[in-house]
Amino acid sequence: MEIGTAETIADVEKVRTSRSRLSNSSSSGSGKNGGGGDGPDGDGPDRNDSPIDASTAPDVDKSRYIAYFLILAVGMTFAGLLGAYLMLATNKAAEWKSFDLPAQIWVSTIVILLSSVSYVLAERGINGNSFETARKWLVATTVLGAVFVASQLVLWLELVGRGYYMSGNPYAGFFYILTAAHLVHVAGGMIALGSMLLKAWYPAMSEREIVRRRDLGRSVGLYWHFMGLLWVVLFIMLGFWK
Repeated sequence: MEIGTAETIADVEKVRTSRSRLSNSSSSGSGKNGGGGDGPDGDGPDRNDSPIDASTAPDVDKSRYIAYFLILAVGMTFAGLLGAYLMLATNKAAEWKSFDLPAQIWVSTIVILLSSVSYVLAERGINGNSFETARKWLVATTVLGAVFVASQLVLWLELVGRGYYMSGNPYAGFFYILTAAHLVHVAGGMIALGSMLLKAWYPAMSEREIVRRRDLGRSVGLYWHFMGLLWVVLFIMLGFWK
């Protein structure tokens, strides 16, 4: 014990011990974070820093977002067209001359509704990994889509044969514009159907391919059913609200 201080020999030993522990912990920490070791003990790679295997990571279903975007864009386009149609139909302008639609429009309606039913059956085959069932009903849906396109052309030719043109009659003009815009989007849906048909022509070779087919089938189904629903709306508006 030194004169003028209250520090004992035991206190000095405690200070020395604490200093030695701090120096040991700092040296081990530098081994972890510095270049002395890769793992927690400096002997191997750290499990928390190991990269994720990209082959096992799930794929992002981009087709769903594309379908949502297309549905939103098409819906907004037709909402504007139908709004203008309703305004003119309600005002009953002097140039507005409605007429009875040919029976061919009923044929188009039945065909596009049947195509939605056949697509539901095709999607069941895709989800059940039954490529033969999916292929059969996808072919049926594509054929029905082509029949719908042909039915629309026949409908237009019949109206032209009756003397109904776009000029001079807003009702006839809206009929041609609305049905033509719908037909263009149906044609885009048929391209997607053709892509699905090519993918489903042979059985899937991996689990990832099965998941991709299911995702694509769900996305194309959303768009195709929306086209059918949109046609029903057009059919009601053009046929009964005029």
